[in-house]
Amino acid sequence: MFFKQEKIKKNNFLTKVCALLIHAAKIDENYTYKEEKIIKKTLIELGVKNENISKTIEEAKAIEESSNQILDFTREVKSLPEQDKIKILEALWSIVYSDRDADIYETNLMRRLAGLLYIDNKTMGDIKEKIKKISK
Repeated sequence: MFFKQEKIKKNNFLTKVCALLIHAAKIDENYTYKEEKIIKKTLIELGVKNENISKTIEEAKAIEESSNQILDFTREVKSLPEQDKIKILEALWSIVYSDRDADIYETNLMRRLAGLLYIDNKTMGDIKEKIKKISK
């Protein structure tokens, strides 16, 4: 019984992380195939099995559409170890720079996420620059 509860908790967590990634992809009102590929790759890196990716994305889309605040998506992420937060932030910046440009809504979202996830400005700037270089 305990194992099943842990599995449900992990699936809920991954769905919320996916919802956050989808939110970032949709914030510029241009959700692209390239962004969805980044989301799928991130989910695999976080431990979602290939056969569960579509289901996770569909559930996350429903959560993202029905939520009006990013607090729902970040609540559990902020308790992760720093290196896991950084992986998620790298994925978010990859989504932001998937079209080689960050608009005002995307940069505002990332600034708010830094505060909500307790990431200092230098670390956030380093992640941003790393992804920016890769995306060119």
